[in-house]
Amino acid sequence: MKRPKSIIVAITAAAILFIGGIYWTNPASAHPETIKRVDLLRHDLGINGREVLQDLVEFAPGAVSPTHAHPGEEIAYVLKGTLKYEIKGRPPVTLKAGENVFIPAGVIHRATNVGDGAASELATYVVEKGKELLEPYPANELP
Repeated sequence: MKRPKSIIVAITAAAILFIGGIYWTNPASAHPETIKRVDLLRHDLGINGREVLQDLVEFAPGAVSPTHAHPGEEIAYVLKGTLKYEIKGRPPVTLKAGENVFIPAGVIHRATNVGDGAASELATYVVEKGKELLEPYPANELP
């Protein structure tokens, strides 16, 4: 009788570790109450080893993304609200709905909702296939 109970305990422990691992390795999930990322598209490109991803990223009022970089280029188009982008090597830029920004591959950056309400962006990435989308960096990497 002890054997089935130990199997259930082992499976439950594995499930908890797996779910915990998902939240630990996904920087966007580190702030689930303030930033929500919805994957809209993932498609191979005709360029060897590259793929395109498109995400809807929603920011609660005052939300700040983790400081991070991507293994490819990002084009962020603001759909709603006002977002400030801090990009290493450039002055900060504040964008409103209908405006966009290009972020080169590997460049450290973060976005902050500086408007009064919620904000959202359509983020399009052309990245190296098989790599993690977000590479986290310490917040002090940006001024």
